[in-house]
Amino acid sequence: MKVGALLTSAGINIGLCILFLSFYSVLRKQPQNVKVYFGRRIAEQHKRLRGAFILERFVPSPSWIVRSLQCTEDEILSTAGLDAVVFNRVLVFSIRIFSLAAILCLFGVLPLNYFGQDMRHERIPSASLETFTIGNMKEKSIWLWVHCVVLYIISGVACFLLYMTGAKKVYRKFKHFKGTTVDQTCRSVTYRCCLCGVSSNSFQLLPTEEQERGKPCVKNSNLNLPAEECAAAFVFFKTRYAALIVSKILQTSNPMKWVTSLAPEPKDMYWSNLWLPYKQLWIRRIATLLGSIVFMFIFLVPVTFIQGLTQLEQLQQRLPFLKGLLKGKIMTQLVTGYLPSVILQIFLYTVPPTMMMFATLEGPISHSERKKSACCKVLYFTIWNVFFVNVLSGSAINQLNALSRPKDIPMELARAIPLQATFFTTYVLTSGWASLSSQVMQLFGLIWNFVRKYILRMKEDSDWVLSFPYHTELPKVLLFGLLGFTCSVLAPLILPFLLLYFFLAYIVYRNQFINVYCTRYDTGGLYWPIAYNATIFSLVLTQIICLGVFGLKESPVAAGFTVPLIIITLLFNQYCRMRLLPLFRTFPAQVLIDMDREDEQSGRMEQIHEGLHSAYCQSTDTESADDISLEKVPAISTTDEDGSGSSGEPSGKESVGQPVTDLSHPTLKGLPVDRLRRAVRSLGFMIGLQKRGVSA
Repeated sequence: MKVGALLTSAGINIGLCILFLSFYSVLRKQPQNVKVYFGRRIAEQHKRLRGAFILERFVPSPSWIVRSLQCTEDEILSTAGLDAVVFNRVLVFSIRIFSLAAILCLFGVLPLNYFGQDMRHERIPSASLETFTIGNMKEKSIWLWVHCVVLYIISGVACFLLYMTGAKKVYRKFKHFKGTTVDQTCRSVTYRCCLCGVSSNSFQLLPTEEQERGKPCVKNSNLNLPAEECAAAFVFFKTRYAALIVSKILQTSNPMKWVTSLAPEPKDMYWSNLWLPYKQLWIRRIATLLGSIVFMFIFLVPVTFIQGLTQLEQLQQRLPFLKGLLKGKIMTQLVTGYLPSVILQIFLYTVPPTMMMFATLEGPISHSERKKSACCKVLYFTIWNVFFVNVLSGSAINQLNALSRPKDIPMELARAIPLQATFFTTYVLTSGWASLSSQVMQLFGLIWNFVRKYILRMKEDSDWVLSFPYHTELPKVLLFGLLGFTCSVLAPLILPFLLLYFFLAYIVYRNQFINVYCTRYDTGGLYWPIAYNATIFSLVLTQIICLGVFGLKESPVAAGFTVPLIIITLLFNQYCRMRLLPLFRTFPAQVLIDMDREDEQSGRMEQIHEGLHSAYCQSTDTESADDISLEKVPAISTTDEDGSGSSGEPSGKESVGQPVTDLSHPTLKGLPVDRLRRAVRSLGFMIGLQKRGVSA
């Protein structure tokens, strides 16, 4: 690819960005679009914009950029939750590390690459982009030590920033946990493979007198014993510490019989999967894993076609009728510089819904767990198909040949990445810049708002607000981080475009968190380990590729110094996994004990206990379209000697003298069976009357 083709792609995307951002700055001021661009504020404050005609409404302005930059991290924490803070810190980390990499590589590495060969250089617009990569360096060049030193600096600073950012995330996590509201602080334990209690009458908070006697008060309760048992039950404890201890220990000698874990927050419950037996989960996980792998290999077909567009000579040989069409300079630049990344981006739009479907089939009991699983699947998919498949070869046959020789993959990557850096640069322009403009414009939301208001004439629902799509946006940011690390030393021309993407993403996503998206549930910062693992993987992969490049360039000094860098990075990873990552998997007992004491002294513990009775009730008016109603399914509550709650098998003595409702399969409880029966009876009655009238 020529520099002119890259400039053509950059010009198209810059024009689209300016156009979309200008439209956004005007459309956000229109009263009819307030639900699209200020959905979170409307849902929380129930405010509306005035419909008066003001000329300023139709003039583009950068005021939203200023407000986005002025927003502090504490405001994001209180507004959008800890996951938004983690996402923001990933962007800040990327801006810091790639700013340093851009300074070092553009002023230190890029001139060495450009003048690496004794050749006559053409004008820059007519020059090939390969002359700016490490592939233009001579073999046994004495200047390859500069690349090695820059690699050391980037890796060292990245590890330092990772450690400091990880420590801050741990602090933020517990600060956020202390500042939560009552309904979010009610931690409970979910007993899988046990009794299931989900309806409004399923949970009973025992009074102090009954706790002292150690007997449940069942006379005044509204519990009904079901005809069949479900797969799970909720059990509440007096303190967070007690719930944590019970969730971590084995209840029986058979680990598959009673499985305990901390329950999600009430708003985070995914009721549709609550009834699934625990023994089904491992089968579902294996099936979804196989389905994801098959989907990855099916995706090789469009990627192979896209790869052929970047190799214009091979494309003309296979399709001779394109020779006349591709003679024009502008058409050639458009096909090689812009079209491949656009087609790939169109195909990639099918990935997040598919992976979300796979994540749902795994059987998670919380929305956040489902979205986090989909995020990991989308990340693996994009890294494999966008990076490795595009790098290894241009045809599916050669890709399979490369996979059959795993020991040759590092050398194949070392040869291919300098050649494919041009495609990755255009991919950053198309998938990065243009997607951010589409994100801030909310094109789908804008179109749906117009159709709903002016075509369907539907009433506006102020409570319906989108949640942030972490499973699509976080993998995209981490993929660009991978491209930045792997291409920084080998093809540094990508860094200015990548750095501009992260700056624009920092502004756009902060604006979206503040105004557009509403946080219904939160993982507690569990997206940070995903970002950390992806960054460590990117660093190690970059070092291995550089080791292969130094070997191809026959530079034993640079290659020899790269091996210790790989070992040091792996040791740093092991230390961080022991020091920081366990804090994201569970809560320290010391912190929970301090929080329990603080609540007891302030009197908040009684308020929390009162909220437990209705915290995990699945009311019919709050159900989502994909949630299943579980009605009239009780939980049997008993007490231990220490007053904490437990759950056990029903016995005849504990049964309540009320009629037992016949319980069909839980998935049928969401259907309006009674209404259907009444409708059928009414229809039969009307048909009978009609027949009598005819016979008379």
